[in-house]
Amino acid sequence: MAQNFGGDFSPDGHKKATHPPKNKFRGRKAHKSNFRSKLLFLAPLPLLISGIFEMSGGNASGMIAEFGALALLLLSPWLLRDGLAAEEAFNARNVARKPAIPRKIFAAVLTGLGVALAAFGGWHQGVLTSLVFGGLATAAHLASFGLDPLQNKGMEGVDEFENDRVAKAVDKAEELLSETLQAIRRIGDRPLEGRVETLASAARDMFRAVEQDPRDLTSARKFMSVYLRGARDATIKFADLYSHRKDADARADYVALLDDLETSFAMQRDRMLLDDRSDLDIEIEVLRDRLKQQGVRAS
Repeated sequence: MAQNFGGDFSPDGHKKATHPPKNKFRGRKAHKSNFRSKLLFLAPLPLLISGIFEMSGGNASGMIAEFGALALLLLSPWLLRDGLAAEEAFNARNVARKPAIPRKIFAAVLTGLGVALAAFGGWHQGVLTSLVFGGLATAAHLASFGLDPLQNKGMEGVDEFENDRVAKAVDKAEELLSETLQAIRRIGDRPLEGRVETLASAARDMFRAVEQDPRDLTSARKFMSVYLRGARDATIKFADLYSHRKDADARADYVALLDDLETSFAMQRDRMLLDDRSDLDIEIEVLRDRLKQQGVRAS
C-alpha cells in the first residue's frame, strides 16, 4: 500500500508542522523480532514431505506419526510467538501480573513431544531413544528462549486488590490505544501515524505513573477509559472519511484533537506527580514533628 512521506523536499515540505512532534519512542524498548522463533515455522516442513512418502508407500502409522509431529512442531512456534509478545509486554510494565498461560513452557513441551513422535513413528526409533530426543529438544528450546515470567512484578507489599484494579485498567487502556493505532494505519499517512504514536506515548507515561501509585487510578480513570475510547472512535470515523476523501479541514480538526488530548494527558501526569510530591512533603513534616516532640534533634 502506498504511503505519503514528509520531508523538506516532499511536495508538502514547505508546510511547517503546527505541533513539533516529541520523541514517540521515549520510555520504550526496541521491539524484538526474534528471527529464531520465526525459523521454527520452517524447521518441521520436511516432515510434510516424509509424511507424503509414507502415505504413498501405504504406511498409515508412519504417515500419522509424521503429520502428528508436524502439527505439534507448528503449534509450538505459534505459542512461542504469543509467549514472547506477552513477556515483552510484561517487561515494559512497572506493575504486571504473570501470564495466565505459560506459553513458552508449553511451546517447549510441544517441541519435545513433536520430536519424540517423529523419532518413534517416523524414524522408527525405540521408546527410550525417542524420549531422549524429545527431552533434549525441550531442554534446547528452554535454553534458547527461556521461561515465562512466573511471578507478579511490582506487587510486593502493596494491596493486591488495588494492583489488580490498576492492571485491568491499564490492559483495557492499552487495548484502546492498539485499536486507535490500527485505525490510523489504514490511511497510510506517516505524519498522522507519528502524531497518534506521540499521543500513545503520553498516555503510557500516565499509565506508568498510575502503576507507581495505584491511588491515582480514580483521578486518571476518565483519561484511561472515556478519553481513549473517544479518541479511538474519532480515529475510526476519521480514517473511514479520509480514506475516501482527502478532507484537509477534517485532517486539521483531527490533529487539533490529538494535540488537546496529548496536552491533557501530560497535564494529568504532572498533576499526579505533584500530588505525590505533596504527599511526600506531608509525611516528612509529620515525621519531623514527631521527632521534635520526642526530643530528638539532628546533629
